[in-house]
Amino acid sequence: MASLAAELGVSPTTVSNAYNRPDQLSAATRQRILAAAAARGYPGPDPTARSLRTRHAGSVGVLLTEHLSYAFEDQASVDFLAGMAEASAGADTTLTLIPAGPGTSSPADGPSLVARAAVDGFVVYSVAADDPYLEAVRGRGLPVVVCDQPTDAGLPFVGIDDVAAIQPAARALVEAGHTQIGILAIRLFREPVDGFVSPERLAEADMHVQRSRVTGALQVFHEAGITDVPVLTRHLNNAQTTHAAATELLDAHPELTAVLCTTDSMALGVLTVARERGIDVPGELSVTGFDGIQTARLRGLSTVVQPNKAKGAAAGHMLSSLIARGEAEAPEESPRRLLPTTFERGTTIAPPR
Repeated sequence: MASLAAELGVSPTTVSNAYNRPDQLSAATRQRILAAAAARGYPGPDPTARSLRTRHAGSVGVLLTEHLSYAFEDQASVDFLAGMAEASAGADTTLTLIPAGPGTSSPADGPSLVARAAVDGFVVYSVAADDPYLEAVRGRGLPVVVCDQPTDAGLPFVGIDDVAAIQPAARALVEAGHTQIGILAIRLFREPVDGFVSPERLAEADMHVQRSRVTGALQVFHEAGITDVPVLTRHLNNAQTTHAAATELLDAHPELTAVLCTTDSMALGVLTVARERGIDVPGELSVTGFDGIQTARLRGLSTVVQPNKAKGAAAGHMLSSLIARGEAEAPEESPRRLLPTTFERGTTIAPPR
């Protein structure tokens, strides 16, 4: 910048303004500076150096509890990130994805990964209350918004009422006459747990979103006198694991006439296994999901529709507001926003066979 300034007979500040404050220069002056810089192969001020000087990175971090590829494969996560991107439109802000997926690194590596992120604040997307990555985020002293979980971290929060949200799906199965019902859930525990979960073990689950959905469904079933409800979980959430979960549940409990799932991905796994086995849905097996992703709705799945994109946008706007005010945390009255959900009946519920 200094050599460009000397060559053009202007001050280094004028060269800096050509990149950072173009409104301070005439169009002709700015164009002359940019043309000279291009001739030298100079792309502009180094963003890392600039962020050190300004203390502003121009990016927000999104802490994910999955492998990075999951953010582009799971439709609910894709919708959430689309909402985050929508919230940053026109704000000259980028998104930095920080994967804290299962098996990605040891707990000791969490602070290092988060500490290296050049961001102005964090959106924490669904982690356990005692997750080391969450503690590392807190340690940065930057604005933080939690989405989905944990709800009781004393931090700004965006989410839904998961207990109440799933209950219309559970009631639809009860009202259709089902009494032999199973539940499939994705990750209930921060540490890997795969298989059937007892009521005692369920009460200890530290991933409260899934625990709340299972608990909300069980409340409805218990009120209807249905107390023997097998609950099966898978730690990873992909096509292979959801298929395996559906297979294990139906093999262990062939008497089931309905399966309530806490995600659409699990429900799609059930539909795939049913198709492979020639099980008619809903004639022989009723199925419900949760999320309202497009793939599930196109297949007629009866599902709870949550506003994943709006959730991402709300989290992004809340974080932007905190960054603008310079608030890392608001311990006395952290903002909280709960978004509404709806139940879409679909075509996968019928009376029991």
